[in-house]
Amino acid sequence: MSSEVITITEQPIELCKLLKIANMVSGGGEAKIVISEGYVLLNGEVEFRKRKKVVDGDIIEFNGETLTVQFDQVASSQIPSQKIATNSKKAVKNSNKNNNKKTPKETPKETVVETPVKAKRKPISF
Repeated sequence: MSSEVITITEQPIELCKLLKIANMVSGGGEAKIVISEGYVLLNGEVEFRKRKKVVDGDIIEFNGETLTVQFDQVASSQIPSQKIATNSKKAVKNSNKNNNKKTPKETPKETVVETPVKAKRKPISF
């Protein structure tokens, strides 16, 4: 029985994702199956919820391996948050809107639309 420590940078993390990240299973589908069939223990109890939130200090047991979850606050503070990225995108959109207002609107030019000619179906021969 082997024991490992896995360090995560954001918490909580879903149990099925953690099994996948720790390479205890080959993919997410397999992770969901082994959890729903009751092969995974979380803190000594059988866990059937695939999306159970796992946090710092939780212990996961599966297939003879024990995994202890450790949260790394230093690494998580170095990763830019999505909130900042979303705000910067909004700022770019707003600046583009302001730039577009300064230019005069173009008048639409006349366009000729051709209707497609339907092709005749070929006769079926037996």
